[in-house]
Amino acid sequence: MKPVKKAILPVAGLGTRFLPATKAMPKEMLTVVDKPLIQYAVEEARAAGIEDIIFVTGRGKSALEDHFDHSYELESILAARGKTDVLEDLYSLLPEEGRISYTRQQVPLGLGHAVWCARNLVGDEPFAVILADDLVHAPVPCLGQMVEAYHEVGGNIVAVMDVPRDQTNRYGILSPGAERGRLVEVKGLVEKPAPEVAPSTLSVIGRYILQPEVFGHLSDRQKGAGGEIQLTDSLARLIGQQPFHGFRFDGVRYDCGDKVGFLTANIALALDRPDLRAGVQDYISTLKF
Repeated sequence: MKPVKKAILPVAGLGTRFLPATKAMPKEMLTVVDKPLIQYAVEEARAAGIEDIIFVTGRGKSALEDHFDHSYELESILAARGKTDVLEDLYSLLPEEGRISYTRQQVPLGLGHAVWCARNLVGDEPFAVILADDLVHAPVPCLGQMVEAYHEVGGNIVAVMDVPRDQTNRYGILSPGAERGRLVEVKGLVEKPAPEVAPSTLSVIGRYILQPEVFGHLSDRQKGAGGEIQLTDSLARLIGQQPFHGFRFDGVRYDCGDKVGFLTANIALALDRPDLRAGVQDYISTLKF
């Protein structure tokens, strides 16, 4: 079993639900408390033992590249002012040279297409996919939990959680099989089914550990729900060919591609910070609903 050392982060989306904030700034640079969403995703990948980060970008995403690079003028000013603690925080963001790659999704054809665009950078190795919009706040980072499970069962693993039945048309939904602890056998997988025909309420969220054979199915460029090339559809074609499990992760997932989810994440993570908790609690106590 090959270890998982590479992660794809699809970041080519336009972020239209957050306009005008995202008119000139990538949605992945929106901050939860004091860190952009993309930084949470990269930190989670590193904590899981990922060595190589592959960004699948689009036009107008240069701020992402700048965030994970030196800012010599800023660093010089901070050093001159003796702000060594802030400077060390900035240095901690920087990857080892050559460990971040960028490729473009030139046409927005869906998540499956974005993952396929990174095929030559992944090669013949298992890999992770992290969607930065899905922020998972957990005592052990979500991808790290999944890597541990992967060492037990191999194959393909997707993070899953139960959603209200009237929301199944927003997610990839499992037909679940046997359960073993947090692992659920995947017997079937369907993208965005209507509530009345959904095989369960167990949905896939934005964390995946996948085998490279999925690229062969993605290369067929078959369109699915919404007229897009769906990752879920190609994964479904691997069922029965490779071990395939859903993983019920420990933690709370915030959908930061949604305004309410984004605001909720800011409040929750601020309350989890010792330096911010009291001030936020004091403000919340003054609100009248």
